[in-house]
Amino acid sequence: MATVTMPQLGESVTEGTIIAWLKQPGDPVALDDSLCEIETEKVTAELPSQFEGTMGEILVPQGETVEVGMALCTVLEGAPGAAPSPNGHAKAAAPGAWSGGPMAIPPDEEAPAPAVTVATAPAPARAAATPVAGVTRKPDNRERFYSPVVMRLAQEHALDLSTLHGSGIGGRVTRKDVEAAIAQPPAARTTTDRTAGAPTVALPAQQRSAGAYVAVPLSATRRTIAENLKRSNLEAPQAWTMVEADVTPLVNLRAQEKDRFLKQEGVELTLLPYFTAAVCETLREFPMLNARWEGDELRHYQALDIGIAVASEHGLVVPVVHNAGDLSIAGLAKRIADLAQRAHARKLRIEDIEGGTFTVNNTGSFGSIASKPIVNYPQVAIVTMERVVKRPVARDDDAIAVRSMMNVCLSFDHRAMDGLEAGGFLAALKRRLEAIA
Repeated sequence: MATVTMPQLGESVTEGTIIAWLKQPGDPVALDDSLCEIETEKVTAELPSQFEGTMGEILVPQGETVEVGMALCTVLEGAPGAAPSPNGHAKAAAPGAWSGGPMAIPPDEEAPAPAVTVATAPAPARAAATPVAGVTRKPDNRERFYSPVVMRLAQEHALDLSTLHGSGIGGRVTRKDVEAAIAQPPAARTTTDRTAGAPTVALPAQQRSAGAYVAVPLSATRRTIAENLKRSNLEAPQAWTMVEADVTPLVNLRAQEKDRFLKQEGVELTLLPYFTAAVCETLREFPMLNARWEGDELRHYQALDIGIAVASEHGLVVPVVHNAGDLSIAGLAKRIADLAQRAHARKLRIEDIEGGTFTVNNTGSFGSIASKPIVNYPQVAIVTMERVVKRPVARDDDAIAVRSMMNVCLSFDHRAMDGLEAGGFLAALKRRLEAIA
């Protein structure tokens, strides 16, 4: 019998939450089969099995958080589905061990959703959990736990979760339980008010009473975003500045090249690769912006590892284009498109989000014409590419012309540089953008 432990999904990750068990006791387990989904402060990942055999005991219920290295479940080694040999023993996985391989992130239907408030009812007594040696669990004071997908389905279909009998571990309501209830005729889903005895139909939480609210549980991703932004605001004295660039030649170039580029390279050509390339060239001239705090030490980096902010359905993610300065426009376009696609699909790997030295944020993609981004700590600067707007502009010869104008905004950590360097960076970036033709 082999023991599967909580892996360490990232350098600073110390714990993880079991989002869902993908295998149940008695299920056959092949090598690299996904056993469960784990959410940490950095990513949500499927845990592949390092053993082949039959799923044994689940030691950590869905929804509980345990530390790295703690036992999660057992696998009875042998042919999948076959009874284990009486003398068959396997060496347990090392604490925090990870099998390698890509860490798949749950699809959109598993994304966190607002909690559904349910009527208070006496919860059935839980079966006493068998103590597991060496397993330290976070206190769980909740009467019942509902996974994000269960809560979302219940809210969408006005389903009162407290009326369902859970088939999961410890009587928990699973997705299959909710889908089975949804499949019933609406009349069959009419519930009884436990206090008045009158039949009622379950309503979404926000409709149950005037002034009611929905308590939204923060996912590990959302908590990490909140913590990092709070830390950035508290620790870094941030300044902000902006320049206006005439990108008419760049817009015309992109319009001329986009059809050929899509046919030849297989990805859409946007302004972002051009902007990122200009940022990389400018960072070589102003290396003090391509930096990170490591404790009390400020480090200027040679490699241009550019974070690209992606506003995904699951929260803000900043995947990193490593060695972006070595890539062509086509290379940048492909790498950015790949990272953005995997960010939306929740299939980023740990190495995709670590080690950024400077961040680019395309806030213009959702119509912003000026913004004040928060520095992506421990980096020291972030630049935004705002929406391109056509408007009349007075030129140097006093002529009025309609031009494609774009604001470029920079937030920076004043501990790492002064306005001279920050302003110089923006001025140089503006010149490069306006020179692209």
